[in-house]
Amino acid sequence: MSLLAISEQAINGLIISSFYALTALGLAVIFGVLRIVNFAHGELYMLGGYAYYLAISALGLPPLFALLVAAVALFAVGAAIEWLLIRPIHTGKIDRPEEYAIMITFALSIFLLNLANSVFGPWPQRPEPLMRGRVEIGELIISGDRLAAAGAAIILMTAVILALRYTWAGKAVRAVSQDRMAAEIYGISVQRAGLIAFGVGAALAGLAGALIGPVFNVTPPMGVVPVIKAYIIVVLGGLGSVPGAIIGAVILGQVESFATILIPDQSRALAYKDAYGLLVLVAVLLLRPQGLFGRRERRA
Repeated sequence: MSLLAISEQAINGLIISSFYALTALGLAVIFGVLRIVNFAHGELYMLGGYAYYLAISALGLPPLFALLVAAVALFAVGAAIEWLLIRPIHTGKIDRPEEYAIMITFALSIFLLNLANSVFGPWPQRPEPLMRGRVEIGELIISGDRLAAAGAAIILMTAVILALRYTWAGKAVRAVSQDRMAAEIYGISVQRAGLIAFGVGAALAGLAGALIGPVFNVTPPMGVVPVIKAYIIVVLGGLGSVPGAIIGAVILGQVESFATILIPDQSRALAYKDAYGLLVLVAVLLLRPQGLFGRRERRA
């Protein structure tokens, strides 16, 4: 294998990892604070792609402003979902909260998917990318739309990590994720933290969909495969762990990228691409059941 081929696969792996990480980061933030698995995360990813597409095609906004519109729109959608559907779990209004969380997010997933099919139809849409053309580094050629989208994803993840670390709202979200009862005793509004967490998680999923839309088209079922990868990454890195979501995404992206060229039969290698993550997940969980950055919890 030549150095050029290795470089191409490594960069492709890093680019796809950035999209995986952005989606998984939103899932990790939601689980870390609310302790629920959001089965509608893929549909929020899809809504972000359509919000970006409509902001460009209907409103005539440039791509960067359309990206901001998609983020704000999905934050508002996520906040509304938390307020209307998720908050009853933590206010004692639901007798069986675990089952309720699974059913309500799964039902929401089906509803949003069918709603998008009815409104937009099954036809693929390709919005304007952040950047056209290509970037050449010696003999290495990278398409501009993928490189710009990956760069934007990395900037967004960095901004979220810094906000979680240094802003008051971020510190409140981290406090609730570490100990919900203690945070409430110290005067932190756990309901507000939950609303912020779900809104941010939805916005991150929507931004991932908006960034990937110009690369692979926007369609109603576009979030199905990415959200499965996000679930794998979150479990691989450790449930609720932000560093784990990022490291897990990098591992999965590189494994998928290199496995397609290490297997001699290229058609089989591509066909099995989506299974590589499951193999990595099984291998890691056999050695470390709590994930790479997860903490082992003791149950009475």
